[in-house]
Amino acid sequence: MLDRDTLRILEEAAKRLDAGFASLPGFRAELPGRERLMEVLAEVAERLQDNYPYFHPLYAGQMLKPPHPVARLAYALAMWVNPNNHALDGGRASSAMEKEAVAQIAAMFGRKDFLGHLCSGGTMANLEALWVAGQVHPGKKIVASEQAHYTHGRICGVLKEEFEAIPCDPRGRMDVAALASRLARGDVGTVVATMGTTATGSVDPLPEILALRERHGFRLHADAAYGGYFVLADNLEGPARQAFARLGEADSIVIDPHKHGLQPYGCGCVLFRDPAVGRFYKHDSPYTYFSSTELHLGEISLECSRPGASAVALWATQELLPLTKGGEFAKSLSLGRRAALALYEKLKTEAYFITAFAPELDILIFAPRAESVSQASALSRKIFDAAAQRGLHFAVADLPVKFFENSNKPWKRDRESVTCLRSVLMKPEHLDWVDRIWELLRTAAREAGVPGSAAESAI
Repeated sequence: MLDRDTLRILEEAAKRLDAGFASLPGFRAELPGRERLMEVLAEVAERLQDNYPYFHPLYAGQMLKPPHPVARLAYALAMWVNPNNHALDGGRASSAMEKEAVAQIAAMFGRKDFLGHLCSGGTMANLEALWVAGQVHPGKKIVASEQAHYTHGRICGVLKEEFEAIPCDPRGRMDVAALASRLARGDVGTVVATMGTTATGSVDPLPEILALRERHGFRLHADAAYGGYFVLADNLEGPARQAFARLGEADSIVIDPHKHGLQPYGCGCVLFRDPAVGRFYKHDSPYTYFSSTELHLGEISLECSRPGASAVALWATQELLPLTKGGEFAKSLSLGRRAALALYEKLKTEAYFITAFAPELDILIFAPRAESVSQASALSRKIFDAAAQRGLHFAVADLPVKFFENSNKPWKRDRESVTCLRSVLMKPEHLDWVDRIWELLRTAAREAGVPGSAAESAI
């Protein structure tokens, strides 16, 4: 099932790369351990089998999407040179590719004049955005929803900034009324809007938050690490569609190409609407920046050494699959969302599961029917294990019971949080596999002992 045919393409590309350095005097690179190379790689292959099959449609647990073959190949090709995108003399071609690739990402949000660069991932990208926010509004609090990624609180601890969580509504989105009440106290400098929460894929109500910014003057950071690319999707609905339509108005945006952008780990991106925030990065490093008067990417990044191969892989992917509405890349996002909606419809009509709310993106949460929250939590873990035994992999999440309050099959509320099942249907192939996933899920529910499962009733 693993794509191996493209290795021949890599060999041809490596020959072409090698030809570009043919004028150099020949030499043979020392390769310690050459005689055991195959032996060690064979062991690596064996050990890597102790993983979930993240690349397969039956894996629907975490936010793990296989890189596109062009990203894998371009990354591997760049590794023969191993460029460093901290300074131009460490990665001339890859630095140019990074600037072009980041400009294409910014264009998705309608930005031409911006400051931005790649990072090692979403955590580092968010750290940079919140670091700049603290410089703009020193001494003021940073707030995010209680369903925002946990790293925001941790980042604020690292930065010595005060952080506060804002309650969510029953759909996992920031409660605008609670935010407005908190802003009235006057000590908030930055609001983080999450464009696709990790647990449920919920999208914070950006238009309403932007209206509050007009009144209170805070800085707005959009954590779109997971959901950012959905600005290209053609099948978002209602509030989510309205939120993504205005994403470009945020003061800063973070997006992770290593999620929906089809890239290897780690590849994140931070964008600032005002290029003038580059002044906060200013530093003097003559041993790094002697080679050119051009802007070095290291001059607008908190990180130093950064893999140029990440930029090369991203550039190649976007060259093959442009970030345009209606294009092949955008269609793959819409397919994942269709898969989540299809599974949601099956769960909603099945008497043996309880659903929360319709997915806004491609993440779905659900739980088994039971007498109480604690019983449902125990059954969720049993279903998780039973499904895994059949090759179907979900995730479990501990979430507020209020997310399931609209269900017509209520539990006895003996806990305020429930352990539920979570699926991330982010691969376009998931749409074709929904029926198979559904069959395996129902079998797992029967084996876990969900009361009155359809299969049990048929016996």
